Amino acid sequence: MVDLTELPDETVGQLADTFRLMGDHSRLRIILACMGEPIRVGDIATRLDLSQSLVSHHLRLLKTARVVRGERRGRQMFYALCDDHIERVVDDMLEHVKET
Repeated sequence: MVDLTELPDETVGQLADTFRLMGDHSRLRIILACMGEPIRVGDIATRLDLSQSLVSHHLRLLKTARVVRGERRGRQMFYALCDDHIERVVDDMLEHVKET
């Protein structure tokens, strides 16, 4: 196991930045929408009742942080989580929140 007290400041900063990105209400809802099958920007916007431009803005930030990835299919962009790590973090935190 990694000694977490020995992590470089840069790594801790990246971790804090990722949690900060995920801590935004709209971005977290977008992350939840991207869990499972890839989803189009327009479908995310409709499902979450957000503007497509706002969803695109948030997706750019999440993509830069390697939380989501985009995949072009014809003229459409589909988004999904980058890997299982993000899904596990969200699932674990959801279980934590549900505990009484």
